[in-house]
Amino acid sequence: MTPRLIATDLDGTLLDSTPTVTARTRRALDAARARGIRVVPVTARQPIGLRTVAADAGFDDWALCGNGGYATNLADGRMLFAEELPAETIRVLAEALRASIPGLLFASVRDGGETFVAQHGYAEIARLADHKRDPRTMGGAPLEQVLGAPSLKLVIRHPELAPSVLYDTLRDLGLGGFEATLSGAPFVEVMAEGVTKATGLARLCEHLGVSRSEVVAFGDALNDLEMLRWAGHGVAMAGAAEVVRAAADEIAASNDDDGVARVIERMLG
Repeated sequence: MTPRLIATDLDGTLLDSTPTVTARTRRALDAARARGIRVVPVTARQPIGLRTVAADAGFDDWALCGNGGYATNLADGRMLFAEELPAETIRVLAEALRASIPGLLFASVRDGGETFVAQHGYAEIARLADHKRDPRTMGGAPLEQVLGAPSLKLVIRHPELAPSVLYDTLRDLGLGGFEATLSGAPFVEVMAEGVTKATGLARLCEHLGVSRSEVVAFGDALNDLEMLRWAGHGVAMAGAAEVVRAAADEIAASNDDDGVARVIERMLG
């Protein structure tokens, strides 16, 4: 198939392990755009993290950030939509999870992804690669301030426990009103109820007049699962988790072997 829209995850998918956009990948993206195919990054990153690769990838159109929670136009800053997690929901889930796991740390993404409100102590265990933000700029806020306002994405992490442990515990609480996922980063990511990369992509495609059958999507992590199932053709990377591979229509070469570029080249003929 020749798609009308290519939706691609970044880390572990479009970007190699360094992580950068290879020359071959850039040529493939440019070739797709030259054929009138829209190329949309669909990422857990916020705009600050997307800007670090946008020029190298040639992204200058719509982008989906925060795991599909909001759509922003990289050319002019317009917001198409933004789904926020209510403050009351945040407080309830945080209180329940803290009762099960002591020592948790929280951060909240707000204001179109531009504001990052981190709890005291969060910056001390964060790295630049985690949020594409220098931890020295994160500051520190009381927990009440972090949890006390709506959020585009709530970040939950622990100094010692793996994100999968936090994720499983959160799911076992049996609470509702939110969507939780893992992206391969060292934390759990919580969005508004029902928000996934698939729902965000569906809303953007409706705006653009593109049907799901005309979409090819690439991904590798749990937060890509719904998007690969939704797209007309879902492509999982060679290094993807087994549940993600099972959801895809095709398995591409790894991100270090220009897997996305190889598929695009074949589709363009």
